[in-house]
Amino acid sequence: MKKIIKNHIKALLFVSVSLAFYSCAEFLDRNPTTEISGPTFWKTQNDADMALAGCYSRLNVNSFNYEGIYSLDIMAGDANEGGQSLGASSTGTFAMGIMESTSGGLLANIYNDCYRGIASCNYFLDNIDRVDMPPSTVTRYKGEVRFLRALFYFNLADFYGGVPLYTSPVSAEEAKVKQSSYDQVIDQVITDLDFAIENLPNTDYSTGGHAVKGTALSLKSRVLLHQNDWSAAAAAAKQVMDDGQFSLYQGKWGDMFISKGQNNNEEVIFSTRYLNPDNSSQQDIRILWHGIWNPRQELRNAFECVDGLPISESPLYDADNWKENRDPRLGQTMRNFLDPAVKESGEVVEFAYNGVSMTGLMPAKGGDIETLPIDYSTKSDHDVILIRFAEVLMNYAEATNEISGPTPEVYEAVNRVRMREGVNMPPLPSGLSKEEMRERIRNERRVEFAFEGMRYRDIKRWKTAEVYIPTLVEPSSQLNRSFDPNKHYLFPFPQSEIDINPELVQNPGY
Repeated sequence: MKKIIKNHIKALLFVSVSLAFYSCAEFLDRNPTTEISGPTFWKTQNDADMALAGCYSRLNVNSFNYEGIYSLDIMAGDANEGGQSLGASSTGTFAMGIMESTSGGLLANIYNDCYRGIASCNYFLDNIDRVDMPPSTVTRYKGEVRFLRALFYFNLADFYGGVPLYTSPVSAEEAKVKQSSYDQVIDQVITDLDFAIENLPNTDYSTGGHAVKGTALSLKSRVLLHQNDWSAAAAAAKQVMDDGQFSLYQGKWGDMFISKGQNNNEEVIFSTRYLNPDNSSQQDIRILWHGIWNPRQELRNAFECVDGLPISESPLYDADNWKENRDPRLGQTMRNFLDPAVKESGEVVEFAYNGVSMTGLMPAKGGDIETLPIDYSTKSDHDVILIRFAEVLMNYAEATNEISGPTPEVYEAVNRVRMREGVNMPPLPSGLSKEEMRERIRNERRVEFAFEGMRYRDIKRWKTAEVYIPTLVEPSSQLNRSFDPNKHYLFPFPQSEIDINPELVQNPGY
């Protein structure tokens, strides 16, 4: 499963260093100057494999790991930043609407991480034809890298709107251009994805961690959903469904997000890969021990009771025992703060070390209790899932409902997610209107994809962020949430980028 990491740890290290950069305009003209430049590289398939691994290594960064993804759920109001004081670059500060071009943190990381990835992809695409290997292999490798470039550009467009668009290496001076329009960036994303769809193998994702046809189709369905292009989004999702390479995980739902449930997992369509000891993360420490994200009551209340009714309607709801008779995904998403964990051996272990939770809740999703007790030598190698088959089904359901209302196909797609083994929730009630189905789909996305970075992007594309976020009540009025629709639908460009590239026009309101 982790072939791309196992085979290329050394490549990841020196290719990543060789392709590193610190700002868009500064780096885009920098070709590697030692090991992978000149006549000694771009000769053999091994060279190509090493360079390809370097492109994939661009996912092993804050924007595409558990920490960057959890930060988006803080922004969405489904969690608080816990156990830390708020600073200018903290996600909790951003959630209060305090975002500036000089803020740094997540606001700058997404921009810089994505352009690092784009620069690596452009350099690869500019040189891969020099390698002596079969043309079909060259084309497949190009498909993988163009998928990655599409992923990076889509993230940029989603958070910043129109951005500078580069599809080949450029000099520092050539990089100083105004941003292309949002539509132009999305057009490039679709062009890259269509190339990937045409040239990647129609297989599952379990062998090696390389993007495949279904990976590109699934991202295309997401991109088109964000454009409200319902017909095209539904068509892309339906093709993944019909191709039959992916299916829903049938084990314990929460195991999908830790390493023991990820080997040959038929639901995973694309992920950021990790492997101990050289390419590991601190995911278990940060989630289970530090408690730096605290789920909020509003998210907890979104999970239904096992009778399929919301807690406001179900006779099964017990506020004192909030996990009882609830959607089983709830207890695998969050837990009471400082409740002991029981390992498979029966050993009882305490959780957080810092004794602080702003909400009384701790995250559970993505943390493996078998790693407890934790110390600073603990390393995690859980892959961070970026795309999975449940999203494809929910994309299809949402797009089809917007086109035709709650057809049998819409019900079937949502119910497959709800009723699969390991979840076993009842089907949606019949007779829902289009508007009622829309709300059920939106809530299902919220609970199914909690702490996967989806919610913030969803409420932005639904244009509900300015309605929902200001309603969130904090323990201190000084921490109240704010969302200004005139500015917060886009992040500010980092001031350091504007200083380097004076052609870059800052987003409105900043």
